[in-house]
Amino acid sequence: MEYITNTPCGKIRGVASKHNGVVAYKGIRYATAGRFEYPSEVTAWEGVYDATKYGACAYQPRAFYNEEDMPKKIFYYNEFRKGESYEYSEDCLFLNIFAPEVNGEGLPVLIYIHGGGFTGGCGHEKHFDEPVWPKKGVIGVTLNYRLGPLGFAVLDELKSEAGKCGNYGLYDQLTAIKWVKHNISAFGGDPNNITIMGQSAGAMSVQQHCLSPLSEGLFHKAVMSSGGGVIKALTASESEKSFEFWHSIMEKCGANNLEEFRRVPVEKLFSVWQENKKMAMGGGCAPCIDGELVVGKGYELLAEGKQHKIPYMLGTTSEDMMPPLLFSMSREWCEKQDTPSYLWYFERSLPGDKHGAWHSADLWYWFGTLENSWRPFTEKDHALSEEMSERLCAFVRNGNPNYEGYTEWLSGGKSPLIFGNKETKHKKPCAAKMWWTMFTNKAPGE
Repeated sequence: MEYITNTPCGKIRGVASKHNGVVAYKGIRYATAGRFEYPSEVTAWEGVYDATKYGACAYQPRAFYNEEDMPKKIFYYNEFRKGESYEYSEDCLFLNIFAPEVNGEGLPVLIYIHGGGFTGGCGHEKHFDEPVWPKKGVIGVTLNYRLGPLGFAVLDELKSEAGKCGNYGLYDQLTAIKWVKHNISAFGGDPNNITIMGQSAGAMSVQQHCLSPLSEGLFHKAVMSSGGGVIKALTASESEKSFEFWHSIMEKCGANNLEEFRRVPVEKLFSVWQENKKMAMGGGCAPCIDGELVVGKGYELLAEGKQHKIPYMLGTTSEDMMPPLLFSMSREWCEKQDTPSYLWYFERSLPGDKHGAWHSADLWYWFGTLENSWRPFTEKDHALSEEMSERLCAFVRNGNPNYEGYTEWLSGGKSPLIFGNKETKHKKPCAAKMWWTMFTNKAPGE
């Protein structure tokens, strides 16, 4: 059967999902951009757009080495990418839509922004591949955005050229959200009921959009996992503070000016950056204050009440990279809200190893993609995934994650809802255990 949909951009061809009654539209080009240029939204294409396979991922370090030869990277490779092949390109601004086959109207929409430290990841790794949400009446969207030097380099020459510099990856995300708002009704979605969600660097991205005047009115709810909230140590700084670092990268690439820097082979650019990234906070690849999308330090904006007045869901995992810090970030964000805010704590020990609830472990459950994993998930895991995905979809529908048959989830940051090895219930995590975990944790983080 052929699945062709008429959109404001033109006709588009999708493909049957592995879920009965769901159509996947993969590799939709939502924007174009040259190197170190801000994205331009795609508004039209010729003919029937073929959206039957995923688009290229953004260039990132692992595009240039074999992950199986990198012991420090092997855990996440085995977990999310083993057996898969990925294409990498500077032409990477693609998104994917998963929608019910019967094209209704006014369905809620969930846009997911992947993590990876602003230097890795893509929108179609195993745990994101074809989420269960459309089976529950929610249209799912995943996306790629520029990473590493191509997504976050800053130079005074770039600022002189465009009036701002840096945050190219964040502007990609913003443009993707705009594209969805402008086109999602063609897929049965409601442009006035959009939720954005992210994990780790994706959650930090969601945070920036929730504090930005540029995104006001573009989405209506937000979900942040293992990265929501703000602390001084992880907040954005002024772009000027990284000019010297990026000038050194340009010089070591053999480029004398911006024109030459734009022509440096991508492998050389990443190689030079990798060799020198310890010289800069976050490797020089993180959001910066640009005066438009990122207008200030996150903790100051939150204290001033600048966050969007929308419902929120936030939480962390028990064996996260910095359990007490990430949890306190999420709790503080919830406590600062005048709108409904729901706090969770995921402590389910995943079967198959002894790493517990490591950074990103909850994603299998939110997406309902346990069947994509090598792990020997049990009936308890599938039941927990069903509960978490149902609660997530309920929140996307109406801003309230309570769902019939499950424990009531109370709004506020005083006590999180625990998703774990026992029954789901409200309980305060043990602070001493979180701090002990932080200093003894051998669980991976990417």
